[in-house]
Amino acid sequence: MRHVLTHTVGVPGIPADTTPEDLCDWDKMCAAIGEAEPWWEPGTKVAYHAYPFGYIVGEIVRRTTGKPISQVLREEVAVPLGIADEIYFGVPESELGRLARLEDMEGSAEMLASMPDDSPFFKLGPRQVTPTAEFGNRPDILMADIPAGGKMSARAVARMYAALVGEVDGVRLVSPERLREISAGAFTGVDQIMGFPTTWALGYSVGRLGADPQETRSVLGVGGVGGSFACADTATGVTWALTKNRLSAGFEVAEQISEIVSKAVEED
Repeated sequence: MRHVLTHTVGVPGIPADTTPEDLCDWDKMCAAIGEAEPWWEPGTKVAYHAYPFGYIVGEIVRRTTGKPISQVLREEVAVPLGIADEIYFGVPESELGRLARLEDMEGSAEMLASMPDDSPFFKLGPRQVTPTAEFGNRPDILMADIPAGGKMSARAVARMYAALVGEVDGVRLVSPERLREISAGAFTGVDQIMGFPTTWALGYSVGRLGADPQETRSVLGVGGVGGSFACADTATGVTWALTKNRLSAGFEVAEQISEIVSKAVEED
């Protein structure tokens, strides 16, 4: 489980012939990931497991509780925190009309088309399941349990992080002791696909966005394709989130917000 949470399992990618329809088939994806040969000995190297992470964690949750991860998210997190209609894995068909439409930033489609098929980026997931606006707006993708593509408001995910590091209206998701275990840096190494140094706690990246992770180890969070980001500072209890419907290649906007929040906390 620690290998899963630190992205060191060794199966960061999914089969090259995976289709959007495959992603919507929970059992098929879990079988494909389970049958994959690890790229390295688990626990020895790291690479962001973009799609596999969610399926592996979700299948562990299903086998432990007997419930799909979407149901556990709703019952154990969303309903207690009062955000049941703001955070989903698979969105009910009746709620599709409430979602913002995704848009690609100008030039992003052309940039993606110019990338060769053997680009490291496509090792995480083949071209046909790369999260573009067209892909992300598909009803079948929106309604499927694909943990790598949660659908949520910024308020909801910030509130969830707040309940991770403290109490929110009487709700606390983990104990202080468990939080200390979760937030401690558990693995540092060079991402085997993207080539940059990375530090992971248990399920979260470590370090403030745009800052040295070693100097901001109290911050944990995760960014998403398109430039969305959410994090919590275990030292101050401050959490924030940014969700975007105009997809960007980087986290420039999130870095600006991170800087604004950091300065506001320092001045408080």
